[in-house]
Amino acid sequence: MGQITLLLGGARSGKSSYAQRLAEESGKSVAYLATAQALDEEMSSRIKKHQAERPVHWQTFEIPLDIASRVREIKSDMIILDCMTLLTTNLLMKFEKNDLVDEAPFNEAVYKEVADLLTAIRAGTQDWIIISNEIGLGLVPPYQMGRVYRDMLGWANQRLAREADKVIFLVAGIPMIVK
Repeated sequence: MGQITLLLGGARSGKSSYAQRLAEESGKSVAYLATAQALDEEMSSRIKKHQAERPVHWQTFEIPLDIASRVREIKSDMIILDCMTLLTTNLLMKFEKNDLVDEAPFNEAVYKEVADLLTAIRAGTQDWIIISNEIGLGLVPPYQMGRVYRDMLGWANQRLAREADKVIFLVAGIPMIVK
């Protein structure tokens, strides 16, 4: 099994840039696994900006859900998963109705996604850089969907951090080694 590096931080804390730098410095072939979906013009613009910042020789896979089922397609030596935050959002939206979330099935979907991902990572030899937002440092969301989302992303981050070889927390672009 390859190494797992988990990068955590707030929005715009430099996680993606740092992941790109780590991957470039490794000298390995890189695959970028994007979970974002261009569901509106603003997100489409963000995705295009991210694409322009990546080296053209990197493979890119756009996989919004069920990542483990597609890992075998990736032949690169290093995989950047950007990001768990949006992957969890993609799952959340499957269980959202009228601004409420059917919590038990959503939780089960997140548990399964993370377990399947870790199983796929263990079965391969690639190094992984997994990016996720640390959203548990702010206020408790005033609505059910936000609380359920925060709780499950927090759980996913904890599960990934336990399995990771390295955990790095980014603040204002400055990496701080956690593990």
